[in-house]
Amino acid sequence: MKDDESMKDDESMKDLLRRLVVAPGLSGVEGDVATILSHELENQVDEIRKDKIGNLIARKGSATPTVMLAAHMDEIGFRVKYIDEKGFLRFVKVGGIDDRTLLNQRVTVYGKRKVKGVIGAKPPHLLKKEEREKPVKSSEMFIDIGAVSREEAQQMVSVGDPVIFDRGLSDLGGNRVMGKAFDDRVGCLILIETLKRYKGDATVYGVGTVQEEVGLKGARTSTYGLEPDVGIAIDTAPAGDTPGIKEGEAPTQLGKGPVITIVEAGGRGLVTSDRVLRWLRGTAEQEKIPYQLEVGEGGMTDAAVMYITRAGIPCGTISVPTRYIHGPAEVLDMEDVENTVKLLVKVLERVGEF
Repeated sequence: MKDDESMKDDESMKDLLRRLVVAPGLSGVEGDVATILSHELENQVDEIRKDKIGNLIARKGSATPTVMLAAHMDEIGFRVKYIDEKGFLRFVKVGGIDDRTLLNQRVTVYGKRKVKGVIGAKPPHLLKKEEREKPVKSSEMFIDIGAVSREEAQQMVSVGDPVIFDRGLSDLGGNRVMGKAFDDRVGCLILIETLKRYKGDATVYGVGTVQEEVGLKGARTSTYGLEPDVGIAIDTAPAGDTPGIKEGEAPTQLGKGPVITIVEAGGRGLVTSDRVLRWLRGTAEQEKIPYQLEVGEGGMTDAAVMYITRAGIPCGTISVPTRYIHGPAEVLDMEDVENTVKLLVKVLERVGEF
């Protein structure tokens, strides 16, 4: 049973996650998330700065070796592509989004002011039988902001405005929570908590990266500039503990601890070296922190570009198992979040063993 102090820490982390989730941060527009990171790390690190494309870089320590922790600040979403004569907004997707998750979702358009909207399409009552049997494509959808004309809509929004899901954080049963953008705001939370708790001598760069969802761009440039001795990406991993997933497709589960990646995207992404794996797994085992292993066939993290930057940077990925990733209502277990922080702190303390 947890003591009062532990319960307070849990609520503090959940409150910070709530603020990170609510903050808008479409790829290329991550400033609000960077502000939260900067505020939380103020007086906790030795230096905080932004680079030319918006990566937030916090440094703690000045000794060798140097370690880079990367958590991306951006989230999936949309951009306004066109405003039709009746005031409906056509949009393009930013990042990988399954069209099946979109219909009837509430969204916020960040235009001349914040504008609420809903994603709509031709109603099923008006569809022919063959149309009803086909999934609706995003190109057939639109955003309804309540405007009655293009002119009225243009008073509120413009072409190019960012759009994100209108969701916050909700409690589920036990330690589990639901919300948008856990990929990768939970990584940002873990980055903050790890830097706060780390008391070692090595230099740790905590980087909130930009534009991960559209090509891992911020990680590529920040790694090039910092050239650390070793790097770790902090992200989410798809949990395979829901109906419809066959045994062996995704063996990770909620509540079973952080996920250490061995291979991403069938080898097209990160292939973690034995040296890094021994460091990460050995730390988890010696510190008795539960963990899971992942060999992924799809999806990459920032580590996929970190480890092939310059002459090569040894890298690993530690993730929080998460259900329904890249949807408007993702689910994770806060106990996994806490264990991920614990593992990263211990990993940093044992970096000399790397």
